[in-house]
Amino acid sequence: MVKVTLQKEAINTQAALAGAGTDADGAILAFIGRARNFSQGREVLRLEYEVYEPMAKKELEKIVGEAVARWKVTHCIVIHRYGTVGIGEPSILIAVSSPHRDAAFQAVRYIIDTVKKTVPIWKKEFFADGEVWVSERS
Repeated sequence: MVKVTLQKEAINTQAALAGAGTDADGAILAFIGRARNFSQGREVLRLEYEVYEPMAKKELEKIVGEAVARWKVTHCIVIHRYGTVGIGEPSILIAVSSPHRDAAFQAVRYIIDTVKKTVPIWKKEFFADGEVWVSERS
């Protein structure tokens, strides 16, 4: 099963993880990227994500397809939020299951690193004294 979602609503991590994996999987791994309260030496008030949805969904599906094929992943769920994300809230969830842990670890790492580099989703951090667009590697 592969599921790719872009959504404005908060990510329900418990529900997403409940749908990951089969009895044949020895590993279910999840990466949850959250909005942190401090960046670049400044206190962050919130994040805002902008997305070019048609292209972003297509690119996410491509990345997930590559990961599934390369590491023989059984399930892969990617949910990326857009709009305003409060401190401590998840902005992305990646859940991968496979028969063996090494494949799941590699797939999760590949997905998050590639998402940050290639998917047209832009992040802005808001501070008390201004805001800044964040590069792909932050």
